[in-house]
Amino acid sequence: MLLSGIVPAIGLTACAGNSQLPEIAGTGPSPPLPAPSHSLFPTVNIAPAKGWAPGASPVAAPGLKVSAFATGLDHPRWLYVLPNGDVLVAETSAPDRPRDATGIKGWVMRKVMKKAGSTVPSANRITLLRDTNGGGAATTHTTFLHGLSSPYGMALVGRNLYVANTDSLVRFDYQQGATELAGAGSKIADLPAGPINHHWTKNVIASPDGSRLYVTIGSNSNAAENGLPAEEGRARIIEIDPATGGSRPLATGLRNPNGMGWNPQTGALWTAVNERDEIGNDLVPDYMTAVRDGGFYGWPFSYYGEHIDKRVKPQKGALVAQAIVPDYALGSHTASLGLTFYDGQLFPAHYSGGAFVGQHGSWNRKPRSGYKVVFVPFANGQPAGTPEDILTGFVDADGHALGRPVGVAVDRTGALLVADDVGNTIWRVTPVAPAR
Repeated sequence: MLLSGIVPAIGLTACAGNSQLPEIAGTGPSPPLPAPSHSLFPTVNIAPAKGWAPGASPVAAPGLKVSAFATGLDHPRWLYVLPNGDVLVAETSAPDRPRDATGIKGWVMRKVMKKAGSTVPSANRITLLRDTNGGGAATTHTTFLHGLSSPYGMALVGRNLYVANTDSLVRFDYQQGATELAGAGSKIADLPAGPINHHWTKNVIASPDGSRLYVTIGSNSNAAENGLPAEEGRARIIEIDPATGGSRPLATGLRNPNGMGWNPQTGALWTAVNERDEIGNDLVPDYMTAVRDGGFYGWPFSYYGEHIDKRVKPQKGALVAQAIVPDYALGSHTASLGLTFYDGQLFPAHYSGGAFVGQHGSWNRKPRSGYKVVFVPFANGQPAGTPEDILTGFVDADGHALGRPVGVAVDRTGALLVADDVGNTIWRVTPVAPAR
């Protein structure tokens, strides 16, 4: 009877208060940060997963068009484009996490995430998609790698293909044109996982010279509610020497970093980060930022510099005093995951050097935020302007999620690819009239 009363209570909480700021207010280099608010149960305003009707698609921005590059996939989350134009797709979901989200609140949140389409069994594979006739759609689908452990990020250096599983970084031998790889690969390094493994996704990117690999590791909680010992080695980006497997922290205090990309104008590494929940509809904005070597970005003790999260005890004032303010906010609770800089020639010059961001969509905000792909223009190596909607229409008029965008990548022709894990589709976005 206690449990039966919890869900209605959450529903009432979700209806009790709306955001006081529009979604766009939580974007840019200096977003307003209202006072935090607390309640017994957080706002829960999920878009239940529905999927696309046959022939339906998201809505592209004026001047752009969208088509399906591949359909019928199994929870596609992340993308990687090989030099020959083949597209790798990580079909993946969370591993078994017996100690994550326990208790009554955990039970409710698991029900909510199931409704959002986030708890499907993991296919644990990487699929290769190939467009053999240049028609803008994959004509070949092959199982490239299987038997993985909730794989996510991928990076190719020479003939070495690195895959970031949830618990390890693994290397495979790759030859151009291969449609499948055999063997279990060679483990380069263990990555933090275990029975909690709250933010399970691990992304990887190679340095431009290929000598170092950088791996994202999310926190083991929302705001350290599982205790600080559970956060050892988490909420950070690490640098790995692929020759030895040795590693060091590159930057810490990043609650849940996912997308990474090299800024084509400055050469700096940038990442997209999901900030904390449950302190209000307008807190805390997710963000993207240049990653400073040795930098601390606040989590769990503070956000956006020295804004203290009073839920976290004991505090570390000396560390908070060093907290870096992120470069650019992407909206509160948008779940900004995918990040890629545009270095292609197909889109108009306005897009050159800017960043596409895949926003998986909120659960802790009313009204909802995210559920779209946005573009942030850059000038002189820095964000220059407000986010522009590129792909929308992922939520229907009844509030159901037809799809949810995650990873984004630029294909060999310069088109934008978007992984949609609820719609089980890879979308391809191109200009209506190619750039001249």
